[in-house]
Amino acid sequence: MRTLIVDDDELTLDMLEHALAWEGFEVERAHNGREALEKIREGSCRLVISDWEMPGMTGEELCRAIRGEDLGGYVYIILLTHHDGTEYVVRGLSAGADEFLTKPFKSAELAVRVRTGERILSLETRDVAIFALAKLAESRDPETGMHLERIRNYSHLLTQRLLETGQAPGELTPEYVRLIYLTSPLHDIGKVGIPDAVLLNPGRLNDREFEIMKMHALLGAETLEAALAKYPGAKYLVMARDIAISHHERFDGTGYPRHLVGEQIPLCGRIVALADVYDALTSRRIYKQAFSHDIARLMILRGSDGHFDPRVVQAFVDTEDQFMATQERLAEDTDAPAGEAEITSCLQEHGSAK
Repeated sequence: MRTLIVDDDELTLDMLEHALAWEGFEVERAHNGREALEKIREGSCRLVISDWEMPGMTGEELCRAIRGEDLGGYVYIILLTHHDGTEYVVRGLSAGADEFLTKPFKSAELAVRVRTGERILSLETRDVAIFALAKLAESRDPETGMHLERIRNYSHLLTQRLLETGQAPGELTPEYVRLIYLTSPLHDIGKVGIPDAVLLNPGRLNDREFEIMKMHALLGAETLEAALAKYPGAKYLVMARDIAISHHERFDGTGYPRHLVGEQIPLCGRIVALADVYDALTSRRIYKQAFSHDIARLMILRGSDGHFDPRVVQAFVDTEDQFMATQERLAEDTDAPAGEAEITSCLQEHGSAK
């Protein structure tokens, strides 16, 4: 990962470059804030060490400029300055800096702070890898398209609303909201182990095929459990496993694979269950056309005393305008409305869609 050093003083740049190169970091130089901003826009540097006092654009102004732009990824900023005291620390961090280092700097401390920045940025790389893994599983089913994007957005809307209304105090936190957005795309990762003859069946599944299809919940959980055994402290793997194993459970105990009842089902599973059903109803599948939001809403409300957690259903009702906006924004071109016969059939077979 390349580190951009920014200072109008050549001697300081030389010292920074020498210290970082000695520690094995790849370095790029900029002589002022505007030059640095252009390099950052090019996408070549995501870790920046900038002097505070520079002509044209100060380091503080550079921080604000970086945070004000959509750069396609996070930029980690370390401000380097002669200033000391709480006032300047507060100003620098408020402008968007991640770290604050006082001159004259010590090479060892500088290296540690840069490595901290690399670890933070690696978390974003992890998020991309998780989504790529989920897309790999989804790629076996060409009908699903933007399914993962919609699921993560629906799940986020529901979880954020539950947090705002004080549901599940102690369990629901801003971190929980972030984690469900990150991990919900892995809900069907177990489908990589389902035979094509079943997964890509263009019609309704018979009883034997449906039993095979149901195995994807266990397969997904086992896969993520194996990863969790290697990294037992990874909260995102815990949540991903819980979602994979429980997003087909029903609040009344009639779901699968473990027939869990009520709050025996992990909260994340209860949330993704509703998000997944809503998306299945409002999207085209091999065996059906898309249903309207009103039909999907009716079916979810009918399931509020059996299929779904009533609190999650209420969160859906509270955010349905945002659901509709998300569905419209991420809809497929092929999502034509269903006919009357399909609607009647689906109302009769609520919850049977794969």
